[in-house]
Amino acid sequence: MKNKYLFYVIALISTVFFVLLQARDIDIIREHIESKTYDLRLLIRDIIKKPSVPGNIIIVAIDEKSIKEIGRWPWGRDVQADLINKISSGGPKVIGIDIMYTESENRASDQKLGDAISRAGNVVLATPFNIPTGKKSAKQEVVEPPALLWDSAFMVTRPQKGIDWKLWVTEADSVNPPLETIARGAVLGHVNARTDMDGVTRWELLYLKYGDDCYPPFSLQVARLALGIAPKDVAVNLGAGIQLGAIFIPSNLGGGVLINYAGREHTFEYVSASDLIKGRTDPRRLKDKIVLIGTSALATYDQKITPLSADTPGVEKNANAISNIINNNFIRPSPGVVEIIVIIVTGIFLGFLLPRLKALLSATVAVSIISLYVAVSCYLLIYQNLWTNLLYPTLNMLIIAAVQTVIRFFYEERRAREIRQIFSSYVSPKIVQQLIEHPEKAKLGGERRMVTILFSDVIGFTTISEKNEPEAVVALLNEYFKEMTDIIFKWDGTLDKFVGDEIMVFWGAPLDQPDHAERAVRCAMHMSDKLDEMRKTWAARGIEGLDCGIGINTGEVIIGNIGAQGKKMDYTAIGDHVNLAARVEKLTRQYATRILITENTQRAIEATPDHGVFGHCLFEDLASVKVKGKEQEVRILACKGKAADGI
Repeated sequence: MKNKYLFYVIALISTVFFVLLQARDIDIIREHIESKTYDLRLLIRDIIKKPSVPGNIIIVAIDEKSIKEIGRWPWGRDVQADLINKISSGGPKVIGIDIMYTESENRASDQKLGDAISRAGNVVLATPFNIPTGKKSAKQEVVEPPALLWDSAFMVTRPQKGIDWKLWVTEADSVNPPLETIARGAVLGHVNARTDMDGVTRWELLYLKYGDDCYPPFSLQVARLALGIAPKDVAVNLGAGIQLGAIFIPSNLGGGVLINYAGREHTFEYVSASDLIKGRTDPRRLKDKIVLIGTSALATYDQKITPLSADTPGVEKNANAISNIINNNFIRPSPGVVEIIVIIVTGIFLGFLLPRLKALLSATVAVSIISLYVAVSCYLLIYQNLWTNLLYPTLNMLIIAAVQTVIRFFYEERRAREIRQIFSSYVSPKIVQQLIEHPEKAKLGGERRMVTILFSDVIGFTTISEKNEPEAVVALLNEYFKEMTDIIFKWDGTLDKFVGDEIMVFWGAPLDQPDHAERAVRCAMHMSDKLDEMRKTWAARGIEGLDCGIGINTGEVIIGNIGAQGKKMDYTAIGDHVNLAARVEKLTRQYATRILITENTQRAIEATPDHGVFGHCLFEDLASVKVKGKEQEVRILACKGKAADGI
């Protein structure tokens, strides 16, 4: 492929470009495109391998049924206090309330709810922070957080060495904590979900900075209480992850972790809040369970878009995050260096391999490697909880394969046109097609080849031209040449040229033909048979027919496209053996036979099994003759018999 160096350059540019993109990891591309491939892989996992659903988490839902029976949401806090008392009586490990209590209803009901929470002694309350959009301001005044919020801040924070975590951490500029009357006996955790640009909630923030402190999420606080881990045993390694007792949960630089969703909405066990309030569900069902209270009715507007669902209740998002923390099975993003290595290796491999392969094999290899990478990426996410970037490595491979295909198409199309232009008047369409499929065999620059040359000359042409009008002579010659050319192409000969009333043909080029000598002889016999038929037809029409002599020789010649570059070029054979074939043809008059061959041709045919592929060839040894240009005599033979039916 002459354009392979152009392809190498394009493949190199593409590979470098995607390496830079991967290294830069542009948010808008990752969150709008790459994340969709992540979602698709999770959907595939949801079909072929559903993760096990934790049985230790139960959601007490304010659902449509509860709203219909108890009343429009939000309910009075005395009703909610009754619900908490019922739940607490069942002996759950922890109660997580995913409901905001930032405003007072009335002192009595607030006090009643606060008392219920304090009596339970294992409650986590949702706390909303405000996270500003856009760039961080240089000077940002932070309102001093209430004392009850300090108790929920991380006690130990250790910046990771070598990481400027402040550039990455999510920072709040204000907080709207629950009323102290309600929250005095509870643990607080932020419920600020990190939503990607496409509106999908894929991440949980393991810590949120406010002022000089970092605060844990609602999910982490629930998991900590469920595991019985004291606050002093929790440490945040800023820019690296969270140490939760003996469990280390790695995060990205900003404290984000990918939620490993167990399924679509309502995957976890749900209990209707009204069933507990009205006594239809036994609270003992909640014993030693992690109980989350939250809304699931669509009218409450606490719905999250997840990779698996567009209507997941926010409380169930928290249930997934809690389960991930307890089991330490968040999905881990692959280090970008892995994808960079894949881009470089596949780019170099495809860049150097594809131009050396045939079109079909090249496409097969490219599709196979791309499919393999996609399959491996799916496997890693489905079975190993590892998210590898599909977009950049796959796009690089696709572009390299596509560019190679386009370059090959234009090159091969141009090459095919050249072959058609050069060879369509020399060889049969079948040979032209073979040359297009194997252009490397069409060596136009010149080469030495062992071929068999046939010369055919009309006998008595002068007499015929004198007795007939020019139009009749031309018509007769055209009829003769057409039939002879059809036979030559039938036997896959290369029609070199017409010289007046003479035809020059050779076999063995441009394609290799191991039986080139026999093909030439069979073609000559076929031409002779056809000429006999034509002479009978001409005689019936009252036309004096033509006759011909045919000379055949086999030997090494020079083959190539010869002529004036840019003016006229002919694909032809030159050399001593070409001249010998022409001189042998002239001897047909002397020996009164239509076809003469040299001993070179006879030896070439006898070298084949049974002295001929298409049937046994018979020859009559005539003489050894002296020909012009040869010091030694040349033995000539006459052909006997009929041509085979064809190929």
